[in-house]
Amino acid sequence: MPKQTKWIIVSGGVLSGLGKGIVTASIGKLLSSNLKIVPVKCDGYLNVDPGTMNPIEHGEVFVLDDGGEVDMDFGHYERFLNIDCKFDWNITSGKVYQSIIEKERKGLFLGKTVQMVPHISNEIKNKWKELAKKEQADVMIIELGGTVGDIEMDLFFEASRQLKLEVDKENLLFCHLTYVPILHCVGEQKTKPTQQSVDLMQARGIQPDIIIGRSPNKLTLKSKEKIALFCNIKKNEVISDPDIQTVYELPLIFKEEGLLDLIEKKLELPKSGDLIEWAKLVNNIKNPEKEITIAMCGKYTELKDSYISISEALIHCGATLKTKINTKWIETTEIEQGKIPIEEALKGIQGVIVPGGFGSRGTEGKIKIIEHVRTNNIPFLGLCLGLQLAVIEFARNVCNLSADSTEVNKKAKDPIIDFLPEQKKIHNKGGTMRLGAYEAILKKDSITAKLYDSLRVYERHRHRYEVNPEYHKILTEKGLTLSGTSPDNTLIEFIELQNHKYFVATQAHPELKSRLEQPAPLFLGFVKAIIK
Repeated sequence: MPKQTKWIIVSGGVLSGLGKGIVTASIGKLLSSNLKIVPVKCDGYLNVDPGTMNPIEHGEVFVLDDGGEVDMDFGHYERFLNIDCKFDWNITSGKVYQSIIEKERKGLFLGKTVQMVPHISNEIKNKWKELAKKEQADVMIIELGGTVGDIEMDLFFEASRQLKLEVDKENLLFCHLTYVPILHCVGEQKTKPTQQSVDLMQARGIQPDIIIGRSPNKLTLKSKEKIALFCNIKKNEVISDPDIQTVYELPLIFKEEGLLDLIEKKLELPKSGDLIEWAKLVNNIKNPEKEITIAMCGKYTELKDSYISISEALIHCGATLKTKINTKWIETTEIEQGKIPIEEALKGIQGVIVPGGFGSRGTEGKIKIIEHVRTNNIPFLGLCLGLQLAVIEFARNVCNLSADSTEVNKKAKDPIIDFLPEQKKIHNKGGTMRLGAYEAILKKDSITAKLYDSLRVYERHRHRYEVNPEYHKILTEKGLTLSGTSPDNTLIEFIELQNHKYFVATQAHPELKSRLEQPAPLFLGFVKAIIK
């Protein structure tokens, strides 16, 4: 472990969903101007990764360049820190237990009884230390998932306690995020949940160095004094985390609250740079000059976190173009069942996005929407499944084929979307998809090439089905531009229509690489087309 490595452990209390991932990313942003920050997310679930989880169960599955399927908090890390994270940085109980069992079977514990402590806690610490050494990190920010008191997270908290004993005092600090509710009947912030949460931390041998209070408003002086008194810290070590218009404002709020100065002093870090350019983009989000509305036509709309990277990519475009982008969520199952007419569903919208997804539910509804936007010259962006359904719609209504996807119809007469050949003999679904960043060669003078300003791009993928190569010729002959392919020209990566305001789709997920300071090109082109 490099001697200079500093550690920040971010934990949460009272309830989940307070935004630990955004707090972690914001702390990283404050320190990132002149330090190498490595964010690590620890999750207590026994899944090795979240890849097989339904988005409604756990939120969006975020895919990394190296093909790792990880927690959606990694999206926040990448968007705030402008870095490419790695699969090793997501440590789950499933990964830890799997590693321990493999070692035990190999006899590496020399016949000793393998126990939760010290063997599991040591394994967690060793993974952290190995990452610090491998990445030569200046600062390791460890986010502990869930809340203190969760049974499945206890060993991660224990590993954190032990780590504190192994490094010098000035090398590690605990940052605890809690909830400070406001009882509207009395109009007062209540600190008791925070006090009880810190009691749980102290019962595990951990004293928070900094407490961040999540509340509708900034913490009052009275609330800060009370938290400081009962939680055994100084008043200036209590930081506000209020409701804000955009999450990208949080680093600015934290800096204003003195969090950066506090961390730099406690960990003896050099002074960080300013956030002037970041602040300008945040101001553009808060004070837009234009406003548009787009439709998000998906099947996981009951949990907006299912499509969080798409929402963030649109925010990035809005920040660059000084435009407020409203999103109308359309559950395509209702279109499919005829409960809502397409014209009514799309009333007042200027563009349509059809995102990724799995399974048959809602696909015919999406196809109907794609036909509507194609024939009515409405800007359209298709992502992953969105590309596949755009191809099916074009094949049916322009090429006059009985087209379908074998994911939906195993006996399709024209299986224009088919299973990847290399996947046909695989039955274990965990990690078997085409995952991670893949190269695509773009067609010269295509809309896509102009948007990327390159003929060679790398975007992230997460899928099992492809456009069937047997149908490439007829699609092209009928006017669909296959604007990007794999280097061997067998897989379709991008499609577009030339005589349309904007009709572009990709087999990839470009939203995963979009950043506030560098929006995804296809999204930026989509929003520009709507504004134009």
